[in-house]
Order: sequence, then structure tokens, then C-alpha cells
Amino acid sequence: MGTWGTGPFDSDRAADFVDELEGLPPQQVVDLLERALQQVVGGSARVGGGDGVEAVAAAALVASTVANSQITIDPEDAPGEPLPELPAALYVLACQALHRVLYDRAGLVTGWGDRADADRWRHEVQQILQVLDTAVQNPR
Repeated sequence: MGTWGTGPFDSDRAADFVDELEGLPPQQVVDLLERALQQVVGGSARVGGGDGVEAVAAAALVASTVANSQITIDPEDAPGEPLPELPAALYVLACQALHRVLYDRAGLVTGWGDRADADRWRHEVQQILQVLDTAVQNPR
């Protein structure tokens, strides 16, 4: 898997995940986001790098739909179509997934070779989590 930065879409796996959303009907987009998040939340073992990368990308996409969100997605990284209306449960699931990625000794946390990159990645994921936590605490 190629990784070129610390952002949620800065890897081949994340880019492939976003590409999977292309052309899907709205319900299938929601289902794919949910599946990526559930892989991390529902797993009993340590979060693998691939599943974790997809969950972070999915959570960033979900966070980008929050009104007045600080999470913006570069158009080159974003799906070609805007995301559909997302169910409130998806925001909760995205929070749970990011908590697991950050705090359950996931491979993503420990897999960075450079401490500065690890810190930048963690900060970016925490920003996404903060937006999601706010959305969950203050539903639309």
C-alpha cells in the first residue's frame, strides 16, 4: 500500500475506497460507508492497517457532511458526486470507529516510521473525531 501523506486520503487504499463510491446509488453509498466503519467497530482483533485506513477515510467523508464542518475534502480526493443525506447512526458509528483506531493500539497508530508523521496523522484523525463528536452531541 502506497502512502504519501498523513491525511485521511493520502494512501492507495483510501483512494481505492473513495473510488468504490463512484456511481453508486445513495443507499449503496451509505451501506459502503457503514461497512467500512463496522469492520473496525465490530472486529475483535487489533485493527488492521487496511481496515483502519478505510474507516478513517469513511469517517472523514461523514464528517465533511456536518454543517459548518472544518473537515473539507480536496476535490481530487472526494467522490465525484456529493454524499447523500446520512443517517444519524452513521455519525455515531464513525465516532466509535475513530476511537478504536486511535485508542485500541491499532496498527495505524503504531505503524508510522516517523514520529512527526505519526503526530500529524493522530492530530488529523482527532480533528475528524472532534467534528463527529460535536455532530453526535448536537444532532441536526
